[in-house]
Amino acid sequence: MPPIEKDAGRGQIKAQIQELIDTNSVVVFSKSYCPFCKKVKDLFQELKVKCNVIELDLMENGSNYQDLLMEMTGQKTVPNVFINKTHVGGCDKTMQAHKDGLLQQLLGGESEVYDYDLIVIGGGSGGLACSKAAANLGKKVMVLDYVVPTPKGTSWGLGGTCVNVGCIPKKLMHQTALLGTAMEDARKFGWEFSEQVTHNWETMKTAVNNYIGSLNWGYRVSLRDKNVNYVNAYAEFVEPHKIKATNKRGKETFYTAAKFVLATGERPRYLGIPGDKEYCITSDDLFYLSYCPGKTLVVGASYVALECGGFLAGLGLDVTVMVRSILLRGFDQDMANRAGDYMETHGVKFLKKFVPVKVEELEAGTPGRLKVTAKSTETDEVFEGEYNTVLIAVGRDACTGNIGLDKAGVKVNPKNGKIPVNDEEQTNIPHIYAIGDILEGKWELTPVAIQAGKLLAHRLFAGSTLKKATIGKLYGQENLEVFHSLFWPLEYTVPNRDNNRCYAKIICNKLDNDRVIGFHYLGPNAGEVTQGFGTAMKCGVTKEQLDNTIGIHPTCAEIFTTMEVTKRSG
Repeated sequence: MPPIEKDAGRGQIKAQIQELIDTNSVVVFSKSYCPFCKKVKDLFQELKVKCNVIELDLMENGSNYQDLLMEMTGQKTVPNVFINKTHVGGCDKTMQAHKDGLLQQLLGGESEVYDYDLIVIGGGSGGLACSKAAANLGKKVMVLDYVVPTPKGTSWGLGGTCVNVGCIPKKLMHQTALLGTAMEDARKFGWEFSEQVTHNWETMKTAVNNYIGSLNWGYRVSLRDKNVNYVNAYAEFVEPHKIKATNKRGKETFYTAAKFVLATGERPRYLGIPGDKEYCITSDDLFYLSYCPGKTLVVGASYVALECGGFLAGLGLDVTVMVRSILLRGFDQDMANRAGDYMETHGVKFLKKFVPVKVEELEAGTPGRLKVTAKSTETDEVFEGEYNTVLIAVGRDACTGNIGLDKAGVKVNPKNGKIPVNDEEQTNIPHIYAIGDILEGKWELTPVAIQAGKLLAHRLFAGSTLKKATIGKLYGQENLEVFHSLFWPLEYTVPNRDNNRCYAKIICNKLDNDRVIGFHYLGPNAGEVTQGFGTAMKCGVTKEQLDNTIGIHPTCAEIFTTMEVTKRSG
């Protein structure tokens, strides 16, 4: 152990801790009187494993060591155990690792030779970001990605949900719908075209799919350029450090790695009723449909349901949304209901408080005809309706059930398939990590997964301690002030539509100088508007600072610089 100076600074102490971790096979940061520390020390003595024990209570600056260890590991207590540079954790985790056989594997880590430093299972946004960041740090990396076809046979290329069957095609088809509205507005602005305007689904679908295909190819090229080995095969653990990869022809190949990152994402959930998988589609199918879906029933009230229902109605289709309870559960209900009202004024029908119980095929075709039977959630009323397409959007399930996590010892919530991790995305197995939508109780969606993947790679292979911050806090309604305003976008005035149906709202913390802690916007270009204000909120923007900002005129976003009316005022 290097000499430890009494008055060593934080940087020097951190360097000394890292040197201890790097130069010793086993390091136990302990306290001489702690019974849990004694239990761990006795275990290593029983295993005849030499370990370097640092008794923090016997050092004059031991408390400084413990503070820095907490910063580095997120663990407040002792013992704090490291084996071959891997943080194992405290007493319970060390004993569990011994019970599972993982301790012995870690102890043999210096002599063990693996095929890869890191294997990432899942080629979505998070997995790709993590793999490329690790490769940039000089590590040998593999990415395995395989799309299990939907019941309708739909599959796609590298890139995950967002690129192939999520954000990207959804926004492109939403843009298609906006162009239809723009053509309706154009006549009011003096544009004259006498012919009837129609939409060709096949043309749109082909153009969107071609663009997505270019992204798939770009991801493959990017991985190749960064020396990441991409394998299009389905991965399953067979041992804690070993996976089986099965390609589409059924050929099996085995690979080992020192560390693994799980980034398998989620897939749409079905209803579990007669006819759902046989006759219905999900968002995994919609963007690749070779035919216009026609009269459509959207089952569900999630953002996926409303987004898809919205752009389908915008294309001129007859769309009904069947809602079990409320719109956008988990979202601000004031905003959710306003969005629903807006959709109704633009032709979307809502069938509320009903759930489907059966789907039957009346006529095969592209599209065919389907009969949907539904029951009320409040009465004995039964609804029957005919549609060309039924789109199920009732939530998503984590893709963790068939990748052999039990053989690796990874704990999974049996109710939802989600994986519990600590604040460093580490599972209960020290060398296996998880990111993205499969995490228990964490934020979801693409930007979060990308950031998490990059930060994880740098923590694993570059000594970084930076973590993704996702802090939620309850303030109490009495401590909040809500400012709000209806507005009419200038571009809507000449066509004379949606008068005062757009809405803006901010929520301020009165106990913190009216700092803006909530931001809501219902209007055109919502994503573009919100992105800028999101940065301001990260910087702690207050209501006074918004009031003192000179608005860019004429824009929708300037409404946030002129808000005076509070909800409290009535």
